[in-house]
Amino acid sequence: MLSHKKKSSKKQEPGSRRRFLLPLIFLLTSFLLMILPLEGFVSSVKAVLAYVFLPQVRAAHATAKYAENVNQTVRELLDAHRENRELKQEIEMTKLLSSQAEAILDENGRLTDLLKLSRTHRWKGVWAKVAYREPSQWNAVIIDKGLKDGITERSAVISMEEGQEGLAGVVVEATESTAKVLLVRDEDFSAAVYLERGKEEGLLAGNGPRAVRIKYIPLLTRVEKGDKVYTAATSSIFPAGILVGEVSGVREDESFQTALTVEVTPLVRSSAVRELFVITGNGGN
Repeated sequence: MLSHKKKSSKKQEPGSRRRFLLPLIFLLTSFLLMILPLEGFVSSVKAVLAYVFLPQVRAAHATAKYAENVNQTVRELLDAHRENRELKQEIEMTKLLSSQAEAILDENGRLTDLLKLSRTHRWKGVWAKVAYREPSQWNAVIIDKGLKDGITERSAVISMEEGQEGLAGVVVEATESTAKVLLVRDEDFSAAVYLERGKEEGLLAGNGPRAVRIKYIPLLTRVEKGDKVYTAATSSIFPAGILVGEVSGVREDESFQTALTVEVTPLVRSSAVRELFVITGNGGN
């Protein structure tokens, strides 16, 4: 029995030693990590030992690595956001440049028509650009020329549409550097005109958003849709022979049944005028 107990105690000694040995090694390692200087090779060894033996160091390293990855991801997201914003700005700039190019092409087309008119028109006058419209009177425009340019009240105004010159309106107010032009569609506009087919004369009157009308055409006058309408020589303002537009419809005058009311589509669109030619001097008659 005694020999058996001795053998058992002998078997237990290596295990007991290991239990005491591991904490001792851990303590010695920690002590070495604390006292070793942070220079050269010793610093590297110290870092390796700390990483191997101290779980807190490993956890801190893992956390730092994770934080580094998160930081990298955030930077990539920010870069992607910046690139996306720059691409959107480039797209918007491309759209703007495209719109500007279309506007320039449109203006070039109008200026080409104006050049044709400048070479062929029979009247003395000046070109002016539309500066703005009056919201309270949409069928009237303010142009950038005035008294100093020879423009006066009751000056006739023409423009180009689809390569043809046509009646646009009349000057009703003029200052030193601007003038107000009443366009054909305005309800206060009127002009003596004649029909191309039979030379019958009547009074052209603006009608706002509705069709422009010619009043006082004799009841039995032959008028057909598409007939041309021109300013008459009896007009006190407009030179004779300016194209106004063409007939779009005919109806009997409902009041007396003695005359026709002829509806006209003006050649010059009031909503699209940009440049106007104002006849000056003795252009009227």
